[in-house]
Amino acid sequence: MRIAIVEDAVLLREGIGRILADKDHEVIASLADATDLLATAMALEPDLVIADVRMPPTHTDEGLRAAVALRTIRPGQPVLVLSQYVEERYATELLAADATAVGYLLKERVADVRDFVQAAERVAAGGTALDPEVVAQLLGRSRHDRLGMLTPRERDVLGLMAEGLSNNGIARQLVVGAGAVEKHISSIFSKLGLCPDDADHRRVLAVLSYLRA
Repeated sequence: MRIAIVEDAVLLREGIGRILADKDHEVIASLADATDLLATAMALEPDLVIADVRMPPTHTDEGLRAAVALRTIRPGQPVLVLSQYVEERYATELLAADATAVGYLLKERVADVRDFVQAAERVAAGGTALDPEVVAQLLGRSRHDRLGMLTPRERDVLGLMAEGLSNNGIARQLVVGAGAVEKHISSIFSKLGLCPDDADHRRVLAVLSYLRA
């Protein structure tokens, strides 16, 4: 992957760059603020943009705003947003228009190198990567009656689906067979009134659309 990193904390920015370089990915831009993100991305067309939500000068949501603006100009541009805390509003805003090729992770996840790199690669490939804490909040705040119809195990599966895990990934996480996961997913779609799809990321999008509604 050719990656642009937008992060004002120099140690984290350089650390992310080193992690990705060690996995044979190329960092083509390393920015300390979001001011030049649009111009840089339009000129270099990176396969993935990794951006901090809170950037100078106000340290509020400059990074997120730049990411959303970039995806408006370049629809489908893969963007992985990093945040210090679970900020549901920011996650919802990022996912509002199009939930393909987007990710929202807490910065602490960078320490788990394997999971972080897999999330970055999944987003660059057009998938979704949501932090488990963000998923938990989205699930917890949904008040739709249909969600209450799910069993605890189905809620676990739904959360892992929203994080972007494949059927096999869910099976490994829950220590169950792939057949059991397929049955849970079929039941989830039935209870939520969602049509199943063979593509993993399409299933994730359907779940996220339901949660946002």
